Amino acid sequence: MQEFRDIWVYLSASPLLHLTLTLMAFVAASFVYRKAQLNPLLNPVFLSVIAIVAILYGTDTSYETYFKGAQFVHFLLGPATVALAIPLYRQFDRVRKSALAILVSLVSGAITAATSAILIAWLLGAQPVSIVSLAPKSITAPVAMGISEQLGGLPSLTAVLVILTGITGAMLGPVVLNLLKVRDLSALGMALGTASHGIGTARAMQVNELAGAFSGLAMGLNALATAILLPLLWKLLY
Repeated sequence: MQEFRDIWVYLSASPLLHLTLTLMAFVAASFVYRKAQLNPLLNPVFLSVIAIVAILYGTDTSYETYFKGAQFVHFLLGPATVALAIPLYRQFDRVRKSALAILVSLVSGAITAATSAILIAWLLGAQPVSIVSLAPKSITAPVAMGISEQLGGLPSLTAVLVILTGITGAMLGPVVLNLLKVRDLSALGMALGTASHGIGTARAMQVNELAGAFSGLAMGLNALATAILLPLLWKLLY
């Protein structure tokens, strides 16, 4: 066991090790996901996170060391987000015709996501710092962390809650919407993008390009709406 740890310490000095680890974990998780016939409970992001956390914990590797390699994947989040404009452009006419419905659902979703999180946490006796850290859970991590910090929350806690929300939404969102008999792909995409940001959008893209386009739109606009509405809502409540 000690020899394995010594080898790992030597290899971990290279950023490529953790980059390779991240890619291999996702490829393996995607393989399991496909073999399970796209079972939402085996979401590849969820499986990848569990695998990587287990490896880092078992090898006593710090997050800082891991991120030296994983930062290359992190950098690609920007181009990947911008690339969501491609399916949105292809569905532009559909989006334009649904502008009013999009606006109403977006504002309603942003308020519901923040308000429900605040009320549930308050009823369970959470402290204000925890509540405000939880409130922006349904928007993309960089914006959520900025809002949390400005309102007195803990950005690190917010980041964890955002990831958990995204994974949960991607795993259970399509199942819940199917049970509710939501068949319209644009509505499904709006729901996933509003509730579970980028991870939900990735799941929507797997369902259909139309759902992915609306989900990408919802993800971006929900971040903007929450950044405007949440500080106002927080002042009313606290």
